[in-house]
Amino acid sequence: MLEVKNLAITFDRSNFVVKNISFSLKRNQILGIVGESGSGKSITSLAIMGLLSEKAKVSGSVFFNKEDILMSTEKRWQQIRGKEVAMIFQEPMSSLNPTLTCGFQVAEILRQHTMLSPKDIKEEVNTLFKKVKLPRPEQIYNSYPHEISGGQKQRVMIAMAIACKPKILIADEPTTALDVTVQQEIITLLKALQKEEEMSIIFITHDLALVADFSDTILVMYKGDIIEQGIPEQVFKVPKEHYTKALFQSKPTLEKRFKVLPTVTDFINDDVDMSLYTDEAREQFHQNLYKNTPILEVKNLKKDFLVEGVGLFKKNTITAVNDVSFKVYEGETLGLVGESGCGKTTLGRTILHLEKATSGTILYKGQDCTAMSKKELKVFRKEVQIIFQDPFSSLNPRVRVGNAILEVMKVHRILDTDKERKAYILKLLEKVGLVSEFYHRYPHEFSGGQRQRIGIARAIALQPKIIICDESVSALDVSVQAQVLNLLNQLKEEFSFTYIFISHDLSVVKYMSDQLMVMNKGAIEEIGDADEIYRSPKTDYTKRLIDAIPKGV
Repeated sequence: MLEVKNLAITFDRSNFVVKNISFSLKRNQILGIVGESGSGKSITSLAIMGLLSEKAKVSGSVFFNKEDILMSTEKRWQQIRGKEVAMIFQEPMSSLNPTLTCGFQVAEILRQHTMLSPKDIKEEVNTLFKKVKLPRPEQIYNSYPHEISGGQKQRVMIAMAIACKPKILIADEPTTALDVTVQQEIITLLKALQKEEEMSIIFITHDLALVADFSDTILVMYKGDIIEQGIPEQVFKVPKEHYTKALFQSKPTLEKRFKVLPTVTDFINDDVDMSLYTDEAREQFHQNLYKNTPILEVKNLKKDFLVEGVGLFKKNTITAVNDVSFKVYEGETLGLVGESGCGKTTLGRTILHLEKATSGTILYKGQDCTAMSKKELKVFRKEVQIIFQDPFSSLNPRVRVGNAILEVMKVHRILDTDKERKAYILKLLEKVGLVSEFYHRYPHEFSGGQRQRIGIARAIALQPKIIICDESVSALDVSVQAQVLNLLNQLKEEFSFTYIFISHDLSVVKYMSDQLMVMNKGAIEEIGDADEIYRSPKTDYTKRLIDAIPKGV
């Protein structure tokens, strides 16, 4: 179906981001491409789709049905893209148009490539939404991207990609923003579609366990080269390269808790002593931790949303958070896990007063936050910060990152002058693993991992007491994820932070958390010690979440 020959890509004529790679994709085959951010895997997929910028210098060939499409005209690409070769993009928030409804955007591709009537197109879009397990498909048809969760946005993107039943589907990190159960459903769905339509899939991911479960053949990319390839059993169980080993072992495991995660650099330098990573002081820490008064206490919290119903003048109430109660202790990391749409992000936003609680009480240092004055609320928001799920959309693209951090410091009167604030920010950037020169750059000039570090710097610039990490590593590849998780723990120890760590990735939540809270349909399924819940989950829902984690071949 597809043959890539000697593909090379550069943006400055000297440094090649893809270096003369060759591979082929057969009919009805799933080819997995795995590698960390910057390895060249997404750039390769954009070249195949004809979506590289004019600055890119490309050589080699890409044969689709024996036609070299690499240098096709834009008119020819419009015939191919979406209908013959489709793509699921990595970042649904920046890939969907915020001014158009989700249904309209999926319908658009059917209007372009089919002769269906408007009525049939709407029915087909709703059918697609059901296929990708979107709740309330008729309502989501009329919803804008900002009105649905990150996982739901990703499923809209998948529906758009499979709308015209393409011969080749390029899936670039299609399950990164999804919880494990929905990830499993989407993988099952893609496999079923592939068999039904005899479709070929290029599946791009940083998760070696996931790609091993899903693919017929695996390519491992590193710095623009293909360094290893083979069947999943070979690559997963007996990898030849240190880098391939690192992709699997840098990810937190359910079996063992580490104090510090090994990184890709550790493996490449052959400098990994796993005995150094186990955390033996955890039990003693907990004995002291829970003797104290909680810094945050949530009592019977409820959050309802009024949404448009089906039919004229109809309104529906959806309860996103339903009678939730828990305590957070100073110096603790409370992990919050659950499927997309379970209410975990809404809970975090309601604690921050970004959403107004319908009922219930939020006590911070013993004071009821729901009854605070504007002045008191400003102090509260300084002391309780958030690191958002999508670092790109949470930064203003027109504001240099240094100014973005300086702005929030001025609002909350951190230090006396801009000169002092700038000096502080420069040190802060270095603290989170960036360089001082980044102060003057814009958000688009950074990788996903770097943008997330900027988000962390902005949050800690206000010297908060509590930080809510809302899917703060969900979009990062495993190597960068390990670095950011280590950074968060290092900062917690240095500044005595308290974390509420929200994620759909159960292995990451277990690694980070002292207590674990499992949410389902707005309510708490179970809460307790993180290790204990993983050893012996009490509810079928929690068991299902754990069983859905990719294990590899």
